[in-house]
Amino acid sequence: MAEYKKPDYLVLVNRDHKVPDNWLDTVEFVEAKNTIPEGVKLNENTRYLADQTFKLEKKTMEAFLALQAALKEEGITILIDSTYRSIQDQKDIWDLFERLRGIDYVRQYAAVPGTSEHHTGLAIDVCAVKDGRIINDNDEMIAEEELFSRIHKRLPEFGLILRGPKGKEDIIGYAAEPWHFRYVGVEAAKEMAEHDFVLEEYLDWKSRQ
Repeated sequence: MAEYKKPDYLVLVNRDHKVPDNWLDTVEFVEAKNTIPEGVKLNENTRYLADQTFKLEKKTMEAFLALQAALKEEGITILIDSTYRSIQDQKDIWDLFERLRGIDYVRQYAAVPGTSEHHTGLAIDVCAVKDGRIINDNDEMIAEEELFSRIHKRLPEFGLILRGPKGKEDIIGYAAEPWHFRYVGVEAAKEMAEHDFVLEEYLDWKSRQ
């Protein structure tokens, strides 16, 4: 049996740190598709959620699926919205958001190609199903504070973190994104939750231990 490739789950990718060279050589990917709940109707803005095959690093996908199952027991349904992206994929997204919403918006919510966590396969964007309707619009998800707060509380036990919480915008360099999760492993995720750290703060703290 081939040895499982284990990437650096604490790799820092942000505006100042590009995805490492040859990163993909360290990552084992798996694929998954969403199961749309019965009775939920799709439209031109949500059809991709059923049609697309999503790709994530193996342990990241396992963590997400475990989180998804645990939340379902609480009556909360989340779906995969976005996972691994190539640099070209990110460029296409940047260009689309700039065309639709303008450069100021895209700088708040999108990473310059080459600096997105989605290049690592360790990051996942989710959307939610509420009252039989898929909520995947950014502004609508931001407004669902109570729902996403319940989701966020469960992240650390599965090794996931909320990458862009409110109040940390100056540190992460982006607007808060309640839908953007990152896999770091259970131990790190729990320590970050305990100290209210984002990844940048956590890595700085660990370097001084």
